[in-house]
Parts: sequence; structure tokens; C-alpha cells
Amino acid sequence: MLYLSTRGHPDRRRFCEILLEGLAPDGGLYLPERYPRVDAATLAAWRQLPYHELAFEILSLYIDDIPAGDLRALCRRTYTAQVFGTPEIVPLKKLEEGLFLEGLSNGPTLAFKDMAMQLLGQLFEYELARRGEQLNILGATSGDTGSAAEYAMRGKQGIRVFMTSPHGRMSPFQQAQMFSLQDANIHNLAIQGVFDDCQDIVKAVSNDLDFKRKYRIGTVNSINWARLLAQVVYYFSGYFQATAEEGQRVSFAVPSGNFGNICAGHVARMMGLPIERLVLATNEHDVLDEFFRTGVYRVRPAAETHETSSPSMDISKASNFERFVFDLIGRDGARTRQLFDEELSRAGRFDLSRDPAFTQAAARYGFASGRSTHADRLATIRDTWQRLHVMVDTHTADGLKVARQQLQPGVPMVVLETALPVKFAATIVEALGREPQRPARFEGIEKLPKRVTVLPADAAQVKAYIAAQCG
Repeated sequence: MLYLSTRGHPDRRRFCEILLEGLAPDGGLYLPERYPRVDAATLAAWRQLPYHELAFEILSLYIDDIPAGDLRALCRRTYTAQVFGTPEIVPLKKLEEGLFLEGLSNGPTLAFKDMAMQLLGQLFEYELARRGEQLNILGATSGDTGSAAEYAMRGKQGIRVFMTSPHGRMSPFQQAQMFSLQDANIHNLAIQGVFDDCQDIVKAVSNDLDFKRKYRIGTVNSINWARLLAQVVYYFSGYFQATAEEGQRVSFAVPSGNFGNICAGHVARMMGLPIERLVLATNEHDVLDEFFRTGVYRVRPAAETHETSSPSMDISKASNFERFVFDLIGRDGARTRQLFDEELSRAGRFDLSRDPAFTQAAARYGFASGRSTHADRLATIRDTWQRLHVMVDTHTADGLKVARQQLQPGVPMVVLETALPVKFAATIVEALGREPQRPARFEGIEKLPKRVTVLPADAAQVKAYIAAQCG
């Protein structure tokens, strides 16, 4: 399996090369040259597999430069009941007729990002040991990616993590999870700006090819294909748990800010998983909902990116969206470059509303979308608790609210849980008048000593910090 850039770079790479590389040399994102197709017989054979074996079967379709025995062992070490709390790893809970919740937040940091990040930590350590090399990971987080990456990489040989986050814009619990880590290989950088500033810094550093090569810069954001690939697995697992036999259709509702989580669903659908709809749910930052309604992709400036009660989705520039648009416009690398590198940089928007391809977003690729507000979140959290005795976090509430608008008779709707409620306790208290349950290992975490460096939104200063730490 070879990988290409969404912006048309002529080189092709193998999986382990892009695992450590992040962005392509032309600033594009990597995708496989083709999506492997899975037929009904294969789905039937996979249906009863434990999660780690299902992960191996799916990953092995995309990874041919790690020996099968080693890849199987990596998956087995990653997806255990000890790490993820249950033998199912991603248990499915029926909320009401036709509506399900897939539990993705039982890992070390109580967020769905653990599902991919735990595997990424194993893959990084394996490949670096095989090469005898080191890697400096630079990431951006709006809340959950950072802690998931740091918990997966802490103490790993040959790896340093430099994680940027928007200063003061994460929940107290999210900040404490990251900043309380004292491991020498973990560096937290609180950027004086919004998440999009952090993301822009990561891309700017990654696009400085000389600096990237000198300091061996890699990424763990969902621009890294390996992370997105790991997320494909739980769409298959959710499908198997929601259906009795192959051929049945299922829809998924996905809270989305950076388009990574739902892009994994797009990949699963392209592989042949019988997904009826991919329902994208945004919060007040409705850049993606606006595109799927109008065909116009219009990023918002930092001044218009306000803090909400689902802060991990306070994103106005969805970095993974480029992968889907590349597929949508017929895998035209030159045109993708024009849209994302030229039009977006110059005008802050592009318009596909009159392009025949835009109609394919729903008709061919199954996308639908909706928007949720703070009032919607409170109402959904309250209703789900009072009627169904299930407590959900703010982002999952956004997904549930939009999912209910898109229900179809006879088609199960699976909502992807994004985090446990304790990560956003203030809003839970506002909605329910009670504190969410907190796992014992996180008691008092907000009072622990913090290790964090505050920097301006300036790529040069971040590069200087990395260089200083690397000697």
C-alpha cells in the first residue's frame, strides 16, 4: 500500500514513512492510493472477532511494511480490558428505539482520542526502535488530543512531546490532566490565542522542511494518517454491535470540530461498511455544518472563535477536511492545492456550491449535518439523564441533539461518545445540579503541581523552545 499527498506531490510513501512524517512535503495530507474494499463475506468473518483482532485485520489492509506478527502483537498490547475498562473496548448502549451510544471514552484520559493515541504510542516506539532514531512530536490540542497523546507517549523511549494548547480555553480538568504530568519527555506549551493559532503553528513548523528534518518533527494530530486509520476500527465494531447480519444499514452521528473523527467514518464507508448516513454535529462554530448545507467553506478569524461549553470543538479551521474534499472533487491534487493553499489563504473561503461534485457529499458520500448550541446541550444532557438515566458530556450532547433530527425508520443511529462528563463538570452541574462521577485515580488532580510554559502565538518562538530542549 502506497500513500499520496492531497496536493499532488509526485512521491509515494509507505506507511512507516508517513507514520513519522506528518504533513506531506507540499503541505498536503496523506491518503492511501486506494481504499481497500471489504465484502459481505469478510464482514461476516470479522463479526465475532475481539477488538484487537478486528484492529489487526483492518490495519493490515493498509500496513504492509510491519511484519504481520509484530502488528498483531502491537494491537493485542494496545486494546486490552485493563486499559479500556471492558472486554468490548467500545461497548454499545441502547438509549431508546433506534438510537445507540458507542462508548469510546473508557481509556486512560476518558476521551475517544485514547482509542487511536494508545496505538500510535506503540507504533512510534516500535518504529523508532527499529530505526534507532528519536522523534520530537509537535501537536495542537483543543482539549482531549493533548492529554491522550501525553498519556500514550509518557516515558516512551526515543520520544519527546511538545503539545500546544490555547491558553485558558480548556476545562480545568483537561488542563490538569496535561499540565500535572511531570515526565521529562512531556512539554506543555500554552499559546496565547485560540486552537486555530496552535494548529497554524504546528503546520508552519511542519512546513519548514529544514527545521523538521534537523529536529525530527512528527505529529499526533489527526493530520497523521495512522491516528485516523486507528479510528476506522470502532466504526466497524459499532456496526457489528448494532446489527445482526451483514447488509443492514447503520448511520453514525459524530460531534466534529477538526473533521478527523468523522473522516474515519468516511474511510470506513469507502471500504464498504454499510453506512447510510454520516451525521456531522457542530457546536456554535458551525464552519463544517455551513459547508454541508451551502457548499461554502468559510473559516472564521480568531476574534470570532469564542469559548463554548463544548470547547474541544471550538475550531474554525478543520484541518482534516482537506482529505474529504480531495475525494469529493475526484482526487484532483492540483485543484485541492488551489482550494486549500491559495483560495483559503487569500480569501479565507472557497465555494463549491455550483460544482456538480457538491451534490455528491450527501448523495454519494452520505453526509448530513446539524448544529447545537449551549441551550441545546443543557436540554439534551438534562433529558438524557432524566428519561434514560444516562449522563453524557457536552460534546456527546451535541451529537445526540443532531442525531435525533436525522433519525430514519429502520436505520439504527449510533452516536459516538467523545468524553466522560467529568471532563466538563461545570456544565453538567449547570444542567443537572449535581457533580458527575469522577474516577478515583483523578481525585484532586486540579490541585497537583503544574508544569507548563506560556508562549505567544508565534511559530518562531515555539521553534526556539523546541531547539533549546533538544540541545
